[in-house]
Amino acid sequence: MLDGKKILVTGIYTERSIAYASAELAAAEGAELIFTGFGRKMKVTETIIRRLPISGPILELDAREQDHFDTFTDRLREHTDHLDGVIHCMSSSKPSAVGKYFMTAKWDDIETSLRVSGVSLQALATACLPLMSKGGSIVGVTLDGTPVWPIYGYAGVAKATYESISRYLAYHLGKHGIRSNLIACGPLHNPTVAVIEDIESADGVWEARAPLPWSWQDLQPVSKAVVALLSDWFPSTTGEIIHVDGGYHVMGM
Repeated sequence: MLDGKKILVTGIYTERSIAYASAELAAAEGAELIFTGFGRKMKVTETIIRRLPISGPILELDAREQDHFDTFTDRLREHTDHLDGVIHCMSSSKPSAVGKYFMTAKWDDIETSLRVSGVSLQALATACLPLMSKGGSIVGVTLDGTPVWPIYGYAGVAKATYESISRYLAYHLGKHGIRSNLIACGPLHNPTVAVIEDIESADGVWEARAPLPWSWQDLQPVSKAVVALLSDWFPSTTGEIIHVDGGYHVMGM
């Protein structure tokens, strides 16, 4: 599905990440890959991508550092003259901005959520745009930002921001032939989810309410959706949020 396409992958820090599963499938479908990492996690990213079917260059990109985005286009050009797709899997929140701390969180607590988990999508798209002159696809991963997820706090607010930004990108990038879409997935076991306070309160909820079976262990449904959106099989789909959650989002009482 992705023969000959060059795809940028962000957010690989563990084999249990959606970014890793998507990169693995993209490689199997013929894509060439470029990766990002940052800080101390750069070494982890380097180690983990060696386990993929193919490797590729790793560029430093800390979503909290504007200068990393400002220089990203030129650093990308050192490795490729074009990109066909981008996988955005960057998110971060301070513990003081999530869950029970929603009402007491200050701007310095909140800013990380909005900047990394929301606005970084626009910053990355802007940096990649000069290398996407032939069009392409930007795909991000979210947790449905419409309802309230009490344990998420401002991480949930950031997802709503993220979804709005993707729609605006669909408008601004359409004239360049670039699509912007998101996958709203159900909960999956990984190190990011494991540190959420009270995450155990969600045990069994998805499985009981989703019309289709849902497994917290199975990354394949989400990675398949990411790769499908990166491919040429959705040529006129943009600004969409495709739910890969077993149908949980359609349920009322």
